[in-house]
Amino acid sequence: MSEAWIIDACRTPRGIGKQGKGALADIHPQQLGATVLAALRDRNELDTAAVDDIIFGTSMQVGPQGGDLARMAALDAGYDIKASGVTIDRFCGSGITTTNMAAAAIAAGYEDVVIAGGCEMMSLHPMLGEIQLGVRGALMDAGNLRLRAQHPQTHQGVAADAIATLEGISRQALDELAVESQVRAARAIAEGRFERSLVPVYHEDGRLALDREEFPRPGTTLEGLAKLGPSFEAMADVPLDDAGTTLRSMVLARYPGLDIEHVHHAGNSSGVVDGAAAILYASPEAAKARGWRPRARIVAMANIGDDPTLMLNAPVPAALKVLARAGLRKEDIDVWEINEAFSVVAEKFQRDLALDRDKVNINGGAMALGHPIAATGAMLIGTALDELERTDGRYGLITMCAAGGMAPAVIIERI
Repeated sequence: MSEAWIIDACRTPRGIGKQGKGALADIHPQQLGATVLAALRDRNELDTAAVDDIIFGTSMQVGPQGGDLARMAALDAGYDIKASGVTIDRFCGSGITTTNMAAAAIAAGYEDVVIAGGCEMMSLHPMLGEIQLGVRGALMDAGNLRLRAQHPQTHQGVAADAIATLEGISRQALDELAVESQVRAARAIAEGRFERSLVPVYHEDGRLALDREEFPRPGTTLEGLAKLGPSFEAMADVPLDDAGTTLRSMVLARYPGLDIEHVHHAGNSSGVVDGAAAILYASPEAAKARGWRPRARIVAMANIGDDPTLMLNAPVPAALKVLARAGLRKEDIDVWEINEAFSVVAEKFQRDLALDRDKVNINGGAMALGHPIAATGAMLIGTALDELERTDGRYGLITMCAAGGMAPAVIIERI
């Protein structure tokens, strides 16, 4: 088996994911994906004819985000037509999965140079959701009642509230973590910790669209968050079908008698944003032949499934699985990145593993910066790598929950 080396990683800033408000919302997703592909090419003097494949994640693959975004973005970026592309979907976990697939192909000796990452325009999601599924069927099971009877899958926000209730995690604790995320992101931005990875996005006419993070709210306080009403309480009781099925009843089918306390809101949930990210992988032989200096290597990868109803609890077993595969202990990890899909995901992760909180999401997370679904995983890998380099650390572990009750994970080692 060969090693898979990370040569470079880059990402766009995250733009507010709302039509008419976000700086990236009027840019075609293929063009957004092309931005990071072009950056990898230019930063590394990459002969794109030598790229064996481009693997992108995109969760909502309809409309402008359909049609194999990886291939179309490569063509839009001016890549050689020999550089093929494929687009996959593991919901929120797509951006880690694409990078793991790229690394696996290289480690197996089948490919030499692969780019992986993702692109998600959440500003398009309300429109695309209606096109793809219809309002009443916009659930993971897409109206498959046989599957719903076996594994009822509610909305992620309702699942987050259910987990917090089951775990006895208070809104106060979740809000405190949300404020800390904002504080850490603000510090990272002020100190330029994202600058190595961040690439600006331009309009077709050359005008700058965005060159900074658009979502953070550095003035967030506990007092301000306390004024926000729960986001998912009313949603939980809306009938989804003629039988009166609700998101709440789907949880209660698996957890009878659970009195869900609704503790998540816009301030302690991940931000709705647009963004893209890409990572350049190479075998040692290919890197040396091109004069590339590696930044990190892949140590171990893992995937795992968990309860589809609660949906968000797989990161802990995924982290334990990837640590075991690497032959490492949690104390060996210098940088942890756990996606803040909802505050309870990161809070439970840190509690269950008894982690040093100073090593987890050091530069803030999705509650402050936003979560462009299928792009986030690649962004987190790049963030972890930048932080390892900044602090002279060795190992980083990156994981995140995904709809359907899944989590991919990866451990990288700085070279």
